[in-house]
Amino acid sequence: MRSTQTCLLQFFALHPPCISSDYNHPIHVSAESVFLTSKWHYLAILNYEADARLLLPLVPRGTELDRWENKVFVSLIGFQFLNTKLFGMLPIPFHSDFDEINLRFYVRRQVQDEVRRGVVFIREIVPRRATAFVAKVFYNENYIALPMAHQVHSTEGAVCATYRWRFDGSWNDISVRTVGVAQVPAADSVEQFITEHYWGYSSQRGGGCVEYRVAHPSWKVWQVQQSSFTGEQRNLFGNELSAVLQSAPHSAFLAEGSAVTVMFGRKL
Repeated sequence: MRSTQTCLLQFFALHPPCISSDYNHPIHVSAESVFLTSKWHYLAILNYEADARLLLPLVPRGTELDRWENKVFVSLIGFQFLNTKLFGMLPIPFHSDFDEINLRFYVRRQVQDEVRRGVVFIREIVPRRATAFVAKVFYNENYIALPMAHQVHSTEGAVCATYRWRFDGSWNDISVRTVGVAQVPAADSVEQFITEHYWGYSSQRGGGCVEYRVAHPSWKVWQVQQSSFTGEQRNLFGNELSAVLQSAPHSAFLAEGSAVTVMFGRKL
């Protein structure tokens, strides 16, 4: 049986996945056409304050660091992709439901009178090579495929969510335990700042970057009474970022998630 990645390679050979500056795409779609639909579920989010000087070399051209109360954050996030479809209609066999871990930070871009608040991914972890392959081909995102597992359950009115990944022979995990009920974040709160960045930016080989829109409603979030990150990630995130992740998080919460639509990107 042909592997999923082989099938995708053959598909993209017939429909080359380049992204142009005029929003046109060889698969006869525009940048506001759907690239991917999914449901993102139970997002465990740990936020760490970082020195801006650490992230400036990673800021894509045309954007600038976004701040909350003059603080710069990186976030370590674990969540579930469910019912994932390419182009909003094409399920990939055995790749519709999977976990993801990502390390990201936040940027903004001024477009006339509009401020586009976006996310830059430093590293993304998924369990399937074909999933990583698609993201690398279309957006040049820094994906890696590793063994993963998750556990989400409710006990005594709390939601406990743990996401694990295996790297360099050891299991690592992030986990949260909620308190109270899920609510829409207050205006100007750190929870609203973290969850309501509706654009993605990815630096490209040879300069420039790709901008793409991520559409979803506002998410309800739970506050947490306990959160943790366990693991040694210097070989995955680098020494400086690993040191940031070993410090106590500034904040942590669990987002309920929703249906999400990722649009095709535009090269800036």
